[in-house]
Amino acid sequence: MTTLEDRLRSARAQGRKLLVPYVTGDITDDWTRYLTAYQDAGADAVEIGLPFSDPMLDGGTIQEASDRALAGGATADRILADLAETDLTIPRVVMTYTNLVLRQGVETFCGKLRDAGVAGLIVPDLPLGEVGGLERAAAASGVDLVLLAAPSTAPERLREIGERSRGFVYAVSVMGTTGERDQFAESGLALARTLKAVTDRPVLLGFGVSRPDHAVRAGRAGDGVVVASALMRRVLDGAGPAEVGAQVHAMRTELDRSADEPTGST
Repeated sequence: MTTLEDRLRSARAQGRKLLVPYVTGDITDDWTRYLTAYQDAGADAVEIGLPFSDPMLDGGTIQEASDRALAGGATADRILADLAETDLTIPRVVMTYTNLVLRQGVETFCGKLRDAGVAGLIVPDLPLGEVGGLERAAAASGVDLVLLAAPSTAPERLREIGERSRGFVYAVSVMGTTGERDQFAESGLALARTLKAVTDRPVLLGFGVSRPDHAVRAGRAGDGVVVASALMRRVLDGAGPAEVGAQVHAMRTELDRSADEPTGST
């Protein structure tokens, strides 16, 4: 079976900057159409958030999206059932919080991810020192457990994260929550460069990638980007799959253009 990491490494080897857009599961009745729109727009993988009542690392936009989905009756099982019925050729990565994983048990939860065709898992509030059980359960189910690194992470811990993460390393650009930003943080660019020096795994930057020029700067420092709040703001404001897909396509176009340019300053 081709893993999430295999797919991303292969794309990177072809000189491609990686693009992973996000949607909150069950945010609309037709939410899986955003996934197919992302795929059509050139995404290399898609990230699906399982709504949670207390998403501590998410800013106002994702919190609002989670609240809306939960108010509509969203559950992890319903979202995974929808994913199982969605025809995608690119990898699916689920983002959730520890409480939702432990409620079902790590083996049961990871088995459900596998059955839904999920290739990767992100659990941002699970400390590195406590990740072992989930790490083993995910590996047994063929799911790549993606670990996060922050600008404050100590150098020796960055190396461990690079060694233990699977799929990619998620570089958090700022010490704070997710959200749209006018400027992309220099701290994220520095973190990506440091990670690239200690791991060969793909390094993707997130938290604040709001415009195509942000994606370009982040992609030059690392291997690509995760885009969440900027897209979910459009969804919350009523934009449909085609409109949000066009936003993803604009980032794809600029990332491809930058990959063809000589390396310069970020």
